[in-house]
Amino acid sequence: MVLLSGRRSLHPCIQVLAPSQLLVTVPLCGLTGFRQKSSRRWRYYTPSGVRLLTPVIEPEKRHQWLEVEQFQKSSPHWHESDVNFQGDLVPARVLSVFQGLLHRAIPSCNLSDRVTMMESVGSATRVNVETSVNMVEVEMVPMVEIPGCWPRKARWPRFFKRWPAKDRARCVKSFGFDLIARKNYHWELSFLRAERLLLEGIDEDGGCRMKCLRVLRQLKEDVWCPGTRPVITCQHLQMVLLWECERNPSTKSWLNFASCFLRLVRRLLKCSRQRFLRHYFIKRANLLKYADATQLEMLADKLARFLECPSLNISANHGCSSAC
Repeated sequence: MVLLSGRRSLHPCIQVLAPSQLLVTVPLCGLTGFRQKSSRRWRYYTPSGVRLLTPVIEPEKRHQWLEVEQFQKSSPHWHESDVNFQGDLVPARVLSVFQGLLHRAIPSCNLSDRVTMMESVGSATRVNVETSVNMVEVEMVPMVEIPGCWPRKARWPRFFKRWPAKDRARCVKSFGFDLIARKNYHWELSFLRAERLLLEGIDEDGGCRMKCLRVLRQLKEDVWCPGTRPVITCQHLQMVLLWECERNPSTKSWLNFASCFLRLVRRLLKCSRQRFLRHYFIKRANLLKYADATQLEMLADKLARFLECPSLNISANHGCSSAC
């Protein structure tokens, strides 16, 4: 049965992690009216969806289970055994159905000469897409959208913080969050919409936040972390920027590009050395927990050398000049 949504209101969200690496979250249909449960009851499964009495791996701070009863309305398919196990919606089973649909969709859409399924690594569903320029690796992730609701784990905005403004924070939270089937055992909380909304119009006060992010991303791609699967992605850089915005909320803190940019680089260096980057919305989650330690050390060395003699001669489009 088809899980993918055909409604116009739900559409895939594409996030660029690297020049040739994309993350595409594909909304699922048939689940509406999400209700959070007060009890915290963890359950564990094998990749095939068999329930276990003890955990194979402890759930991370961004993980949670999902029951079909948490939705006021659910289509009949969500109650069947190919995705449902004892009332729980198991990501591994949803991923299995999704991969089967993808296998059938590629030839039926006459895309076999341009799109190929890659061998599965863990629970990831990856395809190679041939574009007019080069090959692009796309990770496709099923996603359940939870509009109008904010998870209890995301204790945000934090007390006594001046950024973002209260009305902006209320607007961001009103769009809700997502649950993505990226792991075998539990669903992962995602805040792609919230991140995008916080960055929209962020420099209306005349600041240089987005300019700093663009230059940081270009240096990351060209010098610090080149390659198809970098240890630091654009999402990590966005988290660094969001933390800096909260730490430095005033407009005058973002008027001087050189000092602002170097401040971001220093924070990125600290995160790389400590192998620790807090998720902006779930403070207890470390986004670098499973990152390759060797790659992070190499990145830290490059950042340290850059800070010894910063040079921003990377693109005339960014209006940057050498600072060394």
